[in-house]
Amino acid sequence: MTQDLAALAHALLDAARKAGAEAADTLVVDGRSVSIDVRDGVLEQAERSESTDLGLRVLIGRKQAIVSASDSRPETLAMMAERAVAMAREAPDDPHAGLAEPGQLAGPVDIAALELADPAAEPSAEALRDMALAAEVAARDVAGVAQVDSAGGHYGRSRVHLAATNGFDGGYERTATSVSCVAIAGQGTGMERDYDGDSRTFAADLRAPGEIGQSAGERAVAALNARQPATGTYPVLFDERISGSLIGHLLAAANGAAVARGSSWLMGRLGEQVLPEALSVIEDPHRPRIGASRPFDAEGLATTRRAIIDKGVLTGWTLDLASARKLGLASTANATRGTSSPPSPSNWNIALTQGSASRDDLLRDMGTGLLVTSMIGATINPNTGDYSRGASGFWVENGEIAYPVNECTIAGNLADMLLRLRPANDARTHLSRVVPSLLIDGMTLAGS
Repeated sequence: MTQDLAALAHALLDAARKAGAEAADTLVVDGRSVSIDVRDGVLEQAERSESTDLGLRVLIGRKQAIVSASDSRPETLAMMAERAVAMAREAPDDPHAGLAEPGQLAGPVDIAALELADPAAEPSAEALRDMALAAEVAARDVAGVAQVDSAGGHYGRSRVHLAATNGFDGGYERTATSVSCVAIAGQGTGMERDYDGDSRTFAADLRAPGEIGQSAGERAVAALNARQPATGTYPVLFDERISGSLIGHLLAAANGAAVARGSSWLMGRLGEQVLPEALSVIEDPHRPRIGASRPFDAEGLATTRRAIIDKGVLTGWTLDLASARKLGLASTANATRGTSSPPSPSNWNIALTQGSASRDDLLRDMGTGLLVTSMIGATINPNTGDYSRGASGFWVENGEIAYPVNECTIAGNLADMLLRLRPANDARTHLSRVVPSLLIDGMTLAGS
């Protein structure tokens, strides 16, 4: 039986008031999911889960405490409230804790326009299995593929409701359907693996499972017989599949929590150029059918479109209420939270300006260098921006891919690297982080 999340959230607020809380907010999340994995043409694992989780934050003055549970019985709600209030009374003062003022709260929102939930019926376990099998068959049909490590189909539907004593009361539902495949090529110590997958809010938007499996197989075969590249200074082209990590490092440095802690290499650079003048980073939480879209943040503030980087210039930090108060600024409505954690700032949908050149154009322009398609590990100094990551991909000579490479390290400084970005035009616009392949000249490469 489907629970009334709004009623559950308000019952928990009532329990908090009765227990002595001066202010409180509650987050209630429920969901169900089905996951199917196949191997060698037969079902390997089928899993279905359903859950309801409740989180309560209470405030007494500037003291706060958070408790969570997965039991919605009235006696549990009362116990949660009593425990939270007792914890808050013993907690240290936090001058930056507190709910939003009523005037800051989001007004009525057209949630339907965001298309966060697929109206189609939940796919059957058999349908998910068939998608996984189609991906596996396509991968195995690629010449050179030795085995398919895994192929799976997944469906999830979740609901969330946020309510608070400041008057906020809102919720929404979202869905996601995905297909993935991991293929292995070669034998023994010469084995290589790669993957492909797709996840969409609306199942009808998914790429064909056969296309996903074929792509995974072809990628694994292409990586066979890899060698180490030469050590030196070369241009590096970050493939679209992993280029978003570079913008991720930029966003992490622009996160208000990091800035408030004094651990960001972007400190003191508001209003300065941090990307080439032609590039902007736009956050838009209202893109329809995108997994990170949302009408309001975890503190009830209305989410809005904004330019974090405008024509290369850093315009502001990513803030929730607490980090904004620490910095003497206004929240950017970027609070996120779980049922057992306080709000913290995070980004929603992000898009970097795309270029006019294709990835092949950038390969020709780079001449000799490295095309990175996979990275492992990371050593990022948050204070200086020094960057070092293990990488694998393909060596490029005379503007063309020559052979696969692995076991190398690329290094530089993010502040310098990002100013030299040159984007391609190949970003996938259905992702929540839309970032094309990125070329950076003059990176340090450590190989053989």
